[in-house]
Amino acid sequence: MFGWEFPPHISGGLGTACYGLTKGLSLNGVEVTFVMPHASGDEDETYVKVRNASDVEIDTSSVTYRELFPGVSYIQVNSRLVPYVGLEGYYNIIDQMNSGTLEQEFTGARRKHTFSSGYGKNLMQEVNLYAQVAAEIARNEEFDLIHAHDWLTYRAGIAAKKVSGKPLVVHIHATEFDRSGEHNRNDIVYGIEKEGMSAADAVCAVSDLTRNIVIEKYGIPAHKVYTLHNAVVPTDKKVEREKNVKEKIVTFLGRVTFQKGPDYFVETAKRVLDKDPNVRFVLAGDGDMMQHIIERVAELGISDRFHFTGFLRGADIDKMFGMSDVYVMPSISEPFGISPLEAMRAKVPVIISKQSGVAEVLQHAIKVDFWDIDATADAIYGLLHYPALSTLFANKGEEEVNNLKWENVAKKLKVIYEKMLHYE
Repeated sequence: MFGWEFPPHISGGLGTACYGLTKGLSLNGVEVTFVMPHASGDEDETYVKVRNASDVEIDTSSVTYRELFPGVSYIQVNSRLVPYVGLEGYYNIIDQMNSGTLEQEFTGARRKHTFSSGYGKNLMQEVNLYAQVAAEIARNEEFDLIHAHDWLTYRAGIAAKKVSGKPLVVHIHATEFDRSGEHNRNDIVYGIEKEGMSAADAVCAVSDLTRNIVIEKYGIPAHKVYTLHNAVVPTDKKVEREKNVKEKIVTFLGRVTFQKGPDYFVETAKRVLDKDPNVRFVLAGDGDMMQHIIERVAELGISDRFHFTGFLRGADIDKMFGMSDVYVMPSISEPFGISPLEAMRAKVPVIISKQSGVAEVLQHAIKVDFWDIDATADAIYGLLHYPALSTLFANKGEEEVNNLKWENVAKKLKVIYEKMLHYE
């Protein structure tokens, strides 16, 4: 399985979903090796073996490598100089070579790629380097099937399939249409997405909403596209309900980008505060719209009722939910949306947009159109001022979300695997 992130080092829902899915597969008797570009060594390997792509040495002289990557060439220079080694380091290497204690052989044919963690400025280059590592792993490992998560890993999946001849399953957690909209799409990313889904033997979409986009916008045959809704990782730990302010708290938690609809959250906040000034709004996250959102909050004159926490993870998310009276996800286009499940698990009533995949599986959530600011404001006001309504959604929501288990999602995925492997 090829991914880009894994807890505890995550930037959003992708890493959380990968963790839940791999755990669920393990509980269904499927052994998973999870490859990621940059592993830190503190990943939870209870249910999965984590492989660090930065540790994989590539043999650029191999026939397989040259067939797969004909446009990449390296010139071997007969020199003892090693790139990126300072003067002191250079003499240490010379001493080791002369004494015969140098274990690693430095040649032009064998090399490692040290990947940055996360989503750096050389992301496209790393996507292609990751494919080279994937080919090397596939050439040397024993496995039955390849599974690649989102466009960043699709070329890695394709390379592994070409080397091994094994079936490829790709997972689409968000499309370029979700991230950028119809008219601002990045054609390079769109091209990689289409390339990966076309090469795959099966495509897993996180909702019917996403499945339809895959079929209609990418031209992928419907028979090989499966809906596989996300779930939530269970926990025995109860979120402590604690806050140090007397006002009610309404929370937005997610990336501050066009896709997530943070501007609608701000406009809704103004509507609610006009009716009830004793409410605080919290925007937890970071992203390219942050400056615009801060300026809009100031323009509306609600800065004293609005709080920005920056990106939260782990225990800080639990702490935020413990303070929250309502959680709002006003996404314009949300393939699924795991954070409402996490809020419901913490007994926080949720309001979600009808334009989200998670709306397909939840009954005890208030659903509104993302653009309907008045309807969202009314829903927030109702949950804040009618305790019986809030208690109903909190209790029923917690019960509902606890039945959405990754183990059950993985069971469906295993059936897809078996179909690819002709086990049925």
